[in-house]
Amino acid sequence: MTSQVSSPAEQADEAVVGEQRKPAGEKSVRRLDRVIIRFAGDSGDGMQLTGDRFTSETASFGNDLSTLPNFPAEIRAPAGTLPGVSSFQLHFADHDILTPGDAPNVLVAMNPAALKANIGDVPRGAEVIVNTDEFTKRAMQKVGYETSPLEDGSLDGYQVHPVPLTTLTVEALKDFDLSRKDAGRSKNMFALGLLSWMYHRPTEGTERFLRTKFAKKPEIAEANIAAFHAGWNFGETTEDFAVSYEVAPAATAFPTGTYRNISGNLALSYGLIAASRQADLPLYLGSYPITPASDILHELSKHKNFGVRTFQAEDEIAGIGAALGAAFGGSLAVTTTSGPGVALKSETIGLAVSLELPLLIVDIQRGGPSTGLPTKTEQADLLQAMYGRNGEAPVPVVAPRTPADCFDAALEAARIALTYRTPVFLLSDGYLANGSEPWRIPETDELPDLRVQFATGANHTLEDGTEVFWPYLRDPQTLARPWAIPGTPGLEHRIGGIEKQDGTGNISYDPANHDLMVRTRQAKVDGIDVPDLEVDDAGGDARLLVLGWGSTYGPITAAVRRLRAAGQSVAQAHLRHLNPFPRNLGEVLKRYDKVVIPEMNLGQLATLIRAKYLVDAVSYNQVNGMPFKAEQLAAALKEAIDG
Repeated sequence: MTSQVSSPAEQADEAVVGEQRKPAGEKSVRRLDRVIIRFAGDSGDGMQLTGDRFTSETASFGNDLSTLPNFPAEIRAPAGTLPGVSSFQLHFADHDILTPGDAPNVLVAMNPAALKANIGDVPRGAEVIVNTDEFTKRAMQKVGYETSPLEDGSLDGYQVHPVPLTTLTVEALKDFDLSRKDAGRSKNMFALGLLSWMYHRPTEGTERFLRTKFAKKPEIAEANIAAFHAGWNFGETTEDFAVSYEVAPAATAFPTGTYRNISGNLALSYGLIAASRQADLPLYLGSYPITPASDILHELSKHKNFGVRTFQAEDEIAGIGAALGAAFGGSLAVTTTSGPGVALKSETIGLAVSLELPLLIVDIQRGGPSTGLPTKTEQADLLQAMYGRNGEAPVPVVAPRTPADCFDAALEAARIALTYRTPVFLLSDGYLANGSEPWRIPETDELPDLRVQFATGANHTLEDGTEVFWPYLRDPQTLARPWAIPGTPGLEHRIGGIEKQDGTGNISYDPANHDLMVRTRQAKVDGIDVPDLEVDDAGGDARLLVLGWGSTYGPITAAVRRLRAAGQSVAQAHLRHLNPFPRNLGEVLKRYDKVVIPEMNLGQLATLIRAKYLVDAVSYNQVNGMPFKAEQLAAALKEAIDG
């Protein structure tokens, strides 16, 4: 990261490490420590695929990286319009980084809409690569350009590279039996080739990917590869790009191990599979497709060889109902959804609380309320996860902090569910789900042992000496009830949502028993063993604590680094367990004069902190569907320090 709180333009300047001069006629190579690139175009221009391929090659090269895909909610938004713009931002570096970057050093704009929607984020002096073929009068008028921005001087502050991407792509594919329209669709691969040349990215992986993706249409595969090579060669030969750039691998940023690039939803899927293997239980997913959680259903459906069963239900209620039935039957049961689906699942979650069965509710949060912003990020479901059920129905809540951390968070949620026989919320969000970063593949002996013991026989002796099975006779340490597999002889017991008698599990309307059961279920959640909160306060003299949860970890940590580099003393802590809170949280909060809680909501964690610990925590909130920018947070925290 940069060494001080600075503007995006200053940050771009600071990224330059050195330049290797070449003899006359040869191009210079400039060394950078980091770069932020944004690909932008229509939804049909393949910007997500382009960004994903550039990311994969960057990961294989060994850079640290972080990504931010951003796309419309419509499957195919109107072409050439501002609402239809899709973009993919990638930040990669020769050192450890935490965010997709505040502002791009390079913008690739495939049409006028992409330019207009994104130019406001681009600092002066940055490079802008524009597909001039799309800057027709009609296309510009559609987004409100009265004159061409390529000619009216409005882009004079940028290093503009006008490139007729479509024309060059069609020319490169003239020997293929493709129409001009079909050939033009490969312009994203031309752009990928050009950027791969500019930043010395490997090419072999993209060629293999294209041949695999279009294995049934080899001519299309070869056409895309030809366009990719044409883009590379264009960069090599054109005089408009006089400099290429090198960003060395992040050799010291990672512990020793085998790494791969991974998105949050993929990491979460792998974490669920790992949890089922470590528990020696079949994994069952009952789900209904919803953005941005559907990728988990798609991924888990590929892994039947690991004993995974996936059920795409007719609606959200059926999905969780099937999952809860699978939990009753002895599976590691999961249901995946987003905020609107959680609302529909609430009654069955309450049933899971009453039945005291392990169930993972994975909520990939998005902008709300109602259907809200399906493809944008938010972390505004915390209070719904905490309290969004009738009656006293406490549910543990776990939140990952980075895309790769979704793997570990899934294992932790499974540990709690299986150990304490309770439903557990796993709160990810769209930023983590779709974003990606390097992930060290763990060794199997590093994974926790999650095996459980099912009930096998009688566990209680009546006064007359008769041995019976009591389904609500609890473990004295965890307060978990036995897990009895249906069909086990002698373990027949009543299930349902009506209150149970302590011990026997019989229906009970007794007021005192209900009071006992409500308090016992709460005590079980309160007693869950979670690690103490770790505080990053190197000097020990900070008076300001920045407390976060979930996906705000990257922007908060980047902002804290900037402040410390500028000589400020700031402490940082980040919560994984939101119910119950770590036992030392109250003591940590009392050590600081000020507590600032940045959240992508209107202050939900801050509300919980104020209520439980009577701490005058200061909220810093954002609900625009995008993650915090590090510079923005650093400025807000500096103001809090000075105030």
